[in-house]
Amino acid sequence: MEHLEMMKYVDHTLLKAFATWEEIRVLCDEAIKYKTASVCIPPNYIKRIYDTYGDKLNICTVVGFPLGYSTAETKLAECIQALKDGADEIDMVINITDVKNKEFKKVEEEIRTIKETVGEHILKVIVETCYLTEEEKIEMCHAVTNGGADYIKTSTGFGTGGATMEDVILFKKHIGKDVKIKASGGIKTLKDMEAFIDAGCSRLGTSSAVKLINNA
Repeated sequence: MEHLEMMKYVDHTLLKAFATWEEIRVLCDEAIKYKTASVCIPPNYIKRIYDTYGDKLNICTVVGFPLGYSTAETKLAECIQALKDGADEIDMVINITDVKNKEFKKVEEEIRTIKETVGEHILKVIVETCYLTEEEKIEMCHAVTNGGADYIKTSTGFGTGGATMEDVILFKKHIGKDVKIKASGGIKTLKDMEAFIDAGCSRLGTSSAVKLINNA
């Protein structure tokens, strides 16, 4: 696959706690130049990006990020505000404590509630695979599918590990036919990007893609 063609799979990401507007502006300019799938940015920058760039960008933001254990009501309020400010896509973190307590239906219901609010906008569900057993990952494939989300996403990039090929293969076996896969966290080479795309990922979450393309 041509290097530039891979950029259409990329959620061009900057989620550092200390991200400045100047850094966000550079990210957005790069996203437009390289035609990335979206920019994935902190919620507090959504409105400023929308006011500055309008419909030139697909704006993705995060909810319940990065730990996931805020209440469903809090995540719902975050979603409502994000959409009001101009977000097009929502990446939400599941409540991992619920998974560890084997309250899988509770996770499913939270996903369903968020998706009903998001509506036609895209919802990606971050399951943070580095903290889950194989059984729990399979249960999350079912929860994401039954909850009606558009994507299952491997990682926040803030956990103890990122996307792995083994997890992507596992997801493919257990998600519903309408659920897509986003690999995120630790994607640091063009070879990584191409491998995840070839494995069936429809999106890649990475902050490195533009730098990799330029170096190539």
